[in-house]
Amino acid sequence: MIPAVALVLGVVLGLVLEPTVPAALQPYLPIAVVAALDAVFGAVRAQLEGIFDDKVFVVSFVSNVLVAALVVFLGDQLGVGGQLSTGVVVVLGIRIFSNAAAIRRRVFSA
Repeated sequence: MIPAVALVLGVVLGLVLEPTVPAALQPYLPIAVVAALDAVFGAVRAQLEGIFDDKVFVVSFVSNVLVAALVVFLGDQLGVGGQLSTGVVVVLGIRIFSNAAAIRRRVFSA
């Protein structure tokens, strides 16, 4: 449950502190958030399945964010940033909903 608590704490801190994001990083922020959410939902699922490992979570979190940002950056350089951003969001969205379904099945024993 540590990832869920960290997620809630991060959202609360973000709302209270209202950080500003540099203009150069603004196109990558939504993708980074979705990639981070994918890692968090994967960690919650792993915790419920009893296979959570903090090292795997940290590596997954960082690598998801970096790879997603790299794909979008390369798309921007090639002039297809919007399409690649959509692709990244779709793929990560599918993974998030898959993990959410597994969490729901585990919690409700369905």
